[in-house]
Amino acid sequence: MNMKYRILGVSLALFALGIVPSSRACTGISLTAKDGSHVVARTIEWGGSNLHSSYVVVPRGYTQQSYTPDGQKNGMTFSARYGFVGMAVENEAFVVEGLNEVGLSAGLFYFPNYGKYPPYDAQKNAQNIADMQLVSLILGNCQTVDEVQKLVQQVRVVSIDPRASTVHWRFTESSGRQVVLEIVEGESRFYENELGVLTNAPGFEWQLTNLNNYVNLHAGSAAPKPFGTAQLISFGAGSGMLGLPGDVTPPSRFVRAAFYQTTAPQADSAHQAVLQGFQILSNFDIPIGTEFAAGEPVTDIPSATQWTAAADLKNLKIYYRTMYNSAIRGFDLRSIDFERVAYQTAPLDRVTEQPVTMLQIQ
Repeated sequence: MNMKYRILGVSLALFALGIVPSSRACTGISLTAKDGSHVVARTIEWGGSNLHSSYVVVPRGYTQQSYTPDGQKNGMTFSARYGFVGMAVENEAFVVEGLNEVGLSAGLFYFPNYGKYPPYDAQKNAQNIADMQLVSLILGNCQTVDEVQKLVQQVRVVSIDPRASTVHWRFTESSGRQVVLEIVEGESRFYENELGVLTNAPGFEWQLTNLNNYVNLHAGSAAPKPFGTAQLISFGAGSGMLGLPGDVTPPSRFVRAAFYQTTAPQADSAHQAVLQGFQILSNFDIPIGTEFAAGEPVTDIPSATQWTAAADLKNLKIYYRTMYNSAIRGFDLRSIDFERVAYQTAPLDRVTEQPVTMLQIQ
């Protein structure tokens, strides 16, 4: 067993390599409330094993060092200018979603077969940052999208295992401006994301173009339509969305998320938008059995959608719910003194079973 597996664990290695046949999916949306506040929300899926997700509280000044393909922490060293709260998978260093104290949100999304990082060069380890640690670097050091773009140009993103899939990212500042970062052929490419939706592969530009295939869809019900000597009448409400793809592939989830997001009524406040985000994303929960062929062993977890998160960029709050507990829990970053708080991490769920309350009738 090589050093990489010893450090990260077998399940993360399988996750990165795609050896286990399972959902490798993420769905992200963005909402703006009537009061001008901005909310970003997302799911994270992995049906191959429990990702042992945790939350991480990072104070100002906390210093980390990046992993490299050498199997060691010998990449760039970076300190946090800003404190942040993040959600990590498998390893507390691997924050894949988070919010910092100045209202910047950052998230990592799986991006198989379409990205390509620059070749690893151990002579440039002072600049090398693992893809799984870029979110932490950005949250700790950036307030705006412009700062994100500048910082990314100063580092070299590398994969911990050269055989692993690439990822891509979304970054959203408190003004609501959002960009997607994809590294293709070794070059960083930023895309303005005015729509605010992101899934996985193919690339972001293709996903936007693909929306044109659904130009006929609309909210509400389709009007009765003459059909020869007969008349076609819809069976029920919502027939304007007939043809909306319902499978769990990234292109279909992108289309579905785009239409659910854009047809949702605008919430009055950030809090209401957060709740709306969770409601919309509940449509993207992936049942654990769907990605395994008949006869294949199914992972012993309740859902391939392991957790859903939402961040209120104006009021500096980040929330989550999990496959083990559908109650929404959260952190108010304004209540955290990032100058004095200690670095800390803990599992998203200490009890891995959905709580159920039985009501007593008198």
